[in-house]
Amino acid sequence: MKTYSAKSSDVQRKWYVVDAASAPLGRMATQVATLLRGKHKPMYTPHVDTGDHVIVINADELQLTGQKMDQKVYDRYTGYTGGRYERTAREQLELDSTEMVLSAVRGMLPKNRLGRKMLGKLKVYADEEGRERHQAQQPTDLSI
Repeated sequence: MKTYSAKSSDVQRKWYVVDAASAPLGRMATQVATLLRGKHKPMYTPHVDTGDHVIVINADELQLTGQKMDQKVYDRYTGYTGGRYERTAREQLELDSTEMVLSAVRGMLPKNRLGRKMLGKLKVYADEEGRERHQAQQPTDLSI
């Protein structure tokens, strides 16, 4: 018996809606990364994008456990001397909550072309706007 290897033409993609207010950021991000990679499917093949599309809504109502709101730091570096910028999770949530979700999921995907392609199937919205915007895809709600 030969080992099955999925082809990109065989993949049937579904759309899922995940509410960011339903679970802490890390738990939600692991579920989203699993859906984007396709590891929940029996046809999962590591070198083929077998994942589904995911819509994350209500990113403004994101939850973090413990003291992470004040202790977790998001930083970026411009490349110049003294060009490092830091923000706490609380400041980042007020400024751009969608970037917190993208950053968490990006860290759980492969760091190559395939991972960037998978991240392209993730849509993050700060409120309920995403549900109305993607009605044509008939997404199913996913509880975490």
